[in-house]
Amino acid sequence: MAAAHFTDDNFEEEVLKSDIPVLVDFYADWCGPCKMLAPVLEELAGEYEGKVKIGKVNVDEAGATAGKYGVMSIPTIIFVKGGEVVDQAVGFVPKEELAKKLDALV
Repeated sequence: MAAAHFTDDNFEEEVLKSDIPVLVDFYADWCGPCKMLAPVLEELAGEYEGKVKIGKVNVDEAGATAGKYGVMSIPTIIFVKGGEVVDQAVGFVPKEELAKKLDALV
C-alpha cells in the first residue's frame, strides 16, 4: 500500500477522524531529506497496513494545514491518534526510530 496524499481539503476526514493512528509527513518536492524519507515511508505503509495510516502533506500545496501544525522546517512528521497530535519528529528519521514510534501507537 502506498502512502496516502493528504490535502487541506481532506486532512480532517483522513487524519483527524481516522479510526486508526496516522503518521503524517509534511514534505516538499524540492526537499532533499524529504526525498530520502519517501522510500522509508512507503516501506512502513506496507508493513503497518491496516494498523496505521501513513500519508504525506505537500507544504507547498497545503499551506493552511502546515501552518496549523506549526511546520517550520521539513520534513516534519506528526503522529496523530484520536484526532490529537501525540508525537512528532523533525528532519530525517531512521526507519527503526519511526517503527518504534508507530509501535507505541498501535
